[in-house]
Amino acid sequence: MGRLMSEAPLKAFTKLLVLDQKASAAFYEALGFTRVGADGAFIHLRWQDSGDVLLVATPTGVRLEGKRGWGVLLCFTTGTDVQVLAERAKALNAPVQGPEVQPWHTRDLIVTDPDGYRLNFVQPA
Repeated sequence: MGRLMSEAPLKAFTKLLVLDQKASAAFYEALGFTRVGADGAFIHLRWQDSGDVLLVATPTGVRLEGKRGWGVLLCFTTGTDVQVLAERAKALNAPVQGPEVQPWHTRDLIVTDPDGYRLNFVQPA
């Protein structure tokens, strides 16, 4: 696929179909994602050093039905306290679950984005 918008080829990334690219990008950036670039077809965002997300506008004529991301969590390890992320998400009126300490010794926070995708931020407990 090439280099996308970064200095080196991406080894793994997630593409999300979104209804409003600009609004979605603003949401992700308010949470703490960094914009790496954009080319009209997608907006490339990065969470710290642990994950890349491409926001892709839903093509004209394509209708997305049902819940997007159902049964899928996009997981990002974080150096940012998940409680801080929870407060950012709440300020954006986003649904939040947690933070909760998990049996596998992490604190997890789940934030649902404007399109219904669930983002799981994970830090050591």
